[in-house]
Formats: sequence, C-alpha cells, structure tokens
Amino acid sequence: MITSDAERSRTTPETLGTEHIEAYRRDGFVQVPSLITRAEADAYRQAAMDFDTRGQSTVNYSTAVFNQHVNVWRHDDKIKALTLNKSLGKIAEMLAGVPLRLWHDQLLIKKPKNSAPTEFHQDQPYWPHANSTHPISVWIALVDVPIERGCMTFIPGSHLRDDLEEQDLEDATSLFRVCPELTWDRRVTVPLRAGDCTFHHGRCAHMATPNFTDEHRVAHVVIFIDQATTYTGREHVVTDGLGLDIGGRLDHELFPKVS
Repeated sequence: MITSDAERSRTTPETLGTEHIEAYRRDGFVQVPSLITRAEADAYRQAAMDFDTRGQSTVNYSTAVFNQHVNVWRHDDKIKALTLNKSLGKIAEMLAGVPLRLWHDQLLIKKPKNSAPTEFHQDQPYWPHANSTHPISVWIALVDVPIERGCMTFIPGSHLRDDLEEQDLEDATSLFRVCPELTWDRRVTVPLRAGDCTFHHGRCAHMATPNFTDEHRVAHVVIFIDQATTYTGREHVVTDGLGLDIGGRLDHELFPKVS
C-alpha cells in the first residue's frame, strides 16, 4: 500500500527509533523519512533554485556532475533556517553519539538530462581535520529523488575504513584503486521522497546516480563534525584565511556547536 504524504509521520528527535541509531552505527548510513514536510521541501527547493540563479555564495562550483554552493547559510536566511534546524542537529548528535558542531552546508543541484554520476568517494579525506571520528552529513531531498533523478548509493560498513587517501568523485575507478576489496561489497541505493533524508558518516563510501529526468535534482547537505575536531592546516575553501591555529579546535563563528 502506498502511503500518502499526509499520512506519513514526521521524524523528530523524540520519534527517532533505536533501529535508526543501530543501523547508522552498523552500516555508516541510515534513511530517515519526513525530516521536513513536502510543503517545506518545496519552499526550500524554490529558495535553493533562486540562490543557484543568483550564484551568490563565495564558493560556487559548476562541474559536469553538479552545481555546488558552499556555506549557503551565511548568505540566505531561508536556507539558514534549514541548516540550523534544531531537530536536524539533534538527530545527528543522537546518531553520532558525541557532541557536534557545524562544518558547512552545501546545495548540490544536478541539472536535467545530466548523464554524469557522482562517483564513489568518502567525504572526510577532503577535509583539514584531525581527531574527528564521527563526522556526519545530512542529505535532504528537496524534490522527489528516484533512482532516475540522482539518488544516493552507499557501501555499508565502508565507514570503518579510516585509512584511505582522497578519492576523485569524477573517476569511477578512483575509490576501487585505493581500496580494491570494496569492489565486491554490497551496495544499497536509496530513493527519497521530497522531505526525506539520509544521514551518512564522513567515511561511508557513496555515489549518486545521473539525472535522466526533465527536472533538477535539488539536495541540501548539512555536515557536522565532532566538537573535538582539530585543524590540520591543510588547504580547504572553508577554512582558508580564517586564521585558525593548527592543532587547535575549530572555535569560530562559522562552526557553531549543535548543543
């Protein structure tokens, strides 16, 4: 039986089940339905598309894979309300099991009829972080995202591989050259309805399928890191020029604590 949007129960910190927490810690990812309502998702989708048109953020990337806007919450009050949504941060802390702070947010927009997938990669190797064992990203669907529109696929258990070097998300063989044994591991593809989300660990290998449809695939991603995370000094668009102390925590207004 198909459940209508009106019949679907919203997921809150109070309704998050132990099965979600257990699945996340076992597999490195978990699907959470109805984090926001379809009406809210539609409003945020419009805000995201308006922002994409303006190209207002300080960090914009337009590649064959997607349009990416980083730290949108610093430039758009509508998206800021989603990024700093208290339920979202609280659920992330419940799954991770440690106090968290915001790392950054990003809009990821795949254009219609875009045949380029986002290839398998882990997120954390890109970041200038040490002492970060529980990074967690919330990938929120702002439109319906069936397989044909660029949904996510995960490799369960790959978050336990904390020894891999950075991979190229535009190269289908990059992750599997770095870690050949993952070639044969089970893969799980997760279509989402507007308002649904997935939470995934920063080392959980994932990819997104191409967008073969006539509509934009619009996703908003909010990334959290352990409050105890320290800065390595490695070059990164989010931290460059902030004057952070190498070896120190990321105590800066760009990285507010969840609680």
